[in-house]
Amino acid sequence: MYNVSFRQVQIFVCIAQSHTFAQAAEKMCLSQPALSSAIKKMESQLGGVLFSRTTRKVELSPEGRQFLPVAERLISDWQEAFSDLYNLFSLGRGKLSIAAMPSFAAGLLPGILQQFKTEFPNIKLSVTDVVMESVIKDVKAGRAEIGFSFEHEQMEGLQFHPILTDNFIAVLPANHPLCEHQILSWSQIAAYPFVAMNKGSAIRRWIDSFMEMNHLALNIVVEASQLATLGQFVKHDLGVSVVPALCQEQMLSKDLVCLNIHQSGLSKRVGIIRQTNGNLSSVASSFWQWAVNNISYPN
Repeated sequence: MYNVSFRQVQIFVCIAQSHTFAQAAEKMCLSQPALSSAIKKMESQLGGVLFSRTTRKVELSPEGRQFLPVAERLISDWQEAFSDLYNLFSLGRGKLSIAAMPSFAAGLLPGILQQFKTEFPNIKLSVTDVVMESVIKDVKAGRAEIGFSFEHEQMEGLQFHPILTDNFIAVLPANHPLCEHQILSWSQIAAYPFVAMNKGSAIRRWIDSFMEMNHLALNIVVEASQLATLGQFVKHDLGVSVVPALCQEQMLSKDLVCLNIHQSGLSKRVGIIRQTNGNLSSVASSFWQWAVNNISYPN
């Protein structure tokens, strides 16, 4: 294997561009003997001459002329590689992968990212909006470095920093009798057909657990796997529902009515998550610290 150093390549290019050893030695801050020795060693390692030397000037040999553009490209690539690395560490450039619940991604996240991009305009962002369970899986698997999610019961291996507490709200069709009220009780909600998330979702599990603790029962008539679908079912008067307040904007866009629940008792913390033991990129680490210091919402 050839043992040619990057320094030798720099010296070769400098001599080729200067045409004399004296000029090249001055540019490289070397003595002429040291410069000449470095090139001779390089030629010895390669097994051929790179320059044709005369008393007046130095000219490239045919092999040297062929190698010069390659050497120039090597130097350029080297400099660009370390410039890119510096930019990554200094947040001059980089890419950040984020997983977020759809309700958060469509609601609060755009404003958060706008603030971050104002301070770090060259960072590229990749956002995946998936259900809460997938947010947690993606962060644990390293497919996303940062996640925005409800605080889940199974957060092993994850660090959670809360940014708000979300109170659940009632969602009704626009023509529903309960729309006459400004605030509802759980008993009033339970008296009507109910549209629920499917049993595999955390939202369904939280609502079921809350109802059981309060000795109430829901008349579930249809289930959905996505909150957007749940909203459509409510819009078509299949029943009423209860969702996190994060979804309020999404539900209002469907012309539904959103009402607070008196002494709701059902609230969950929403926050930012990352791997506990995983090594974050410089970009992700800086975003985490920035988010911890800058993101908070009144309850």
